[in-house]
Amino acid sequence: MEHIKGQLARHQNIILDGFDPVSAQGFTQVPNFILKSKDLSVGAKLTYAMLLSYAWANNYCFPGQATLAEDIGVSPRSVVTFIKELQQRDCISVKRQGLNKPNIYTLHLTIKGKVGKGTKPV
Repeated sequence: MEHIKGQLARHQNIILDGFDPVSAQGFTQVPNFILKSKDLSVGAKLTYAMLLSYAWANNYCFPGQATLAEDIGVSPRSVVTFIKELQQRDCISVKRQGLNKPNIYTLHLTIKGKVGKGTKPV
């Protein structure tokens, strides 16, 4: 009799070979309403996910925009655009602290503004 793991493996369409997300520098859970939103660009979704990854352990995040740009592989100008997009959709709030100090980002898990068709805020 074949083990159930073997039976399930034949029906998978995604196989994670040797992947352990915890030992592979962690992982980040992103709310589905962000991932499925038709109103957010891919860059804004990735920016939200990266902000979540920074905040996951501490419940807050305040990375510099240069760090954020480097981590997601875009220019600092693109980061500014993505952050504005997230603010316009009420996905985040930004508190500016002043010259040479990083902004403080608050990520919202409920959205006051328009949510993309077929998506529901948590």
